[in-house]
Amino acid sequence: MSHQTDNRQETARSGQAGAYFAGIGHVMALELKQRLRSRGWYIMLAIWFVLTALVTWLTWASWNASQAAQRAYEGYVPPGATGPGSMIFEVVLAFVLLFALLVAPALSANAVNGDRAGGTLAILQVTLLEPGQILLGKFFAAWLAALAFLAASTPFLVIGVALGGLTPGHVLVSLVMLAVEVGVVCALGVGISALAGRPLFSIVVTYLAVAGLVFGTLISFGLGTGLTQGTVMANNPQYREYAPLQSGRLEPTYTCSGPLREQPAVHTERVAWTLGMNPFVVVADAIPYPDRTTQQGSSSVGAIEGISQAARQAMAGPEGTVPCANGTVQPTYLAQKTPLWPLGLGLQLLLSGLLLWLGWRVLRTPAHRLALGTRIA
Repeated sequence: MSHQTDNRQETARSGQAGAYFAGIGHVMALELKQRLRSRGWYIMLAIWFVLTALVTWLTWASWNASQAAQRAYEGYVPPGATGPGSMIFEVVLAFVLLFALLVAPALSANAVNGDRAGGTLAILQVTLLEPGQILLGKFFAAWLAALAFLAASTPFLVIGVALGGLTPGHVLVSLVMLAVEVGVVCALGVGISALAGRPLFSIVVTYLAVAGLVFGTLISFGLGTGLTQGTVMANNPQYREYAPLQSGRLEPTYTCSGPLREQPAVHTERVAWTLGMNPFVVVADAIPYPDRTTQQGSSSVGAIEGISQAARQAMAGPEGTVPCANGTVQPTYLAQKTPLWPLGLGLQLLLSGLLLWLGWRVLRTPAHRLALGTRIA
């Protein structure tokens, strides 16, 4: 009898879970049908594709022009120079991430209060659908609509791999991280739309939240470094000329000599976590770049890789960046020992999850308190 009771309980729980996810699917399908009926969504998608193609072509033309100018002035191109693939990949990646952060709020910031203003939210609330099903259904619908823009830009990232200098792993990791970042912004927008009473207000607040992640983290890091003044033990660097060895490596540009003395330094490692919440840092730091610590071209990195290097330098602090700190020669290119992106992504997920939870509390019925002028049906 006990085994039969346990089986019935497991079947009931599995049936409840299936019904719960089915409710999410119904809300998501309803939202997607409404979006697909809109002509504006297709127009935005076409404009996105054309703009990404234009950026790809301009990047390729710029690389060709720079190579032609180098041939005209120097008479040759260095044998170690790479093709335009890496440049196209990084420019398109930065462009896609920037405009994805601009498009995602528009697709999610009025998902809940837009229906509330139109009088259709109450129709969903009086059905058997639970608040979590309504909220998650609208979130997944906004996320899928935003992922369509990401899918439209995928061919241009593949072009970067086809032109050399990269591996398919770069595109795969980049697409996964871009999809996650778009999902985080959509979760912020849906959560804020459930909390705010007016669609315009929620859209503005969502864009402000995205601006806070992109620019506010940089401002916080800059202001925080002023509170981390300290010292580091270092001796005097003796700079000299250097030349590439036959193995392709570079000799150090300086040597360290003299006694160790205290020197003023900024301990950026204490506030580096603020940079982790930046979407560009999360994407850039997650890409598996090759180890350039012993390569001749270690000084020539792209924009996205440069963002990753800046984050690593902030994490290393003066102990790993100040010349001759602790009497050692510091590398010009830092390897990825401890990635920063898991911490930053965790903080982003914590923020978006908190907003979704607060939005779930607002959608519970019966509502004990409503804002003045709120439309019920």
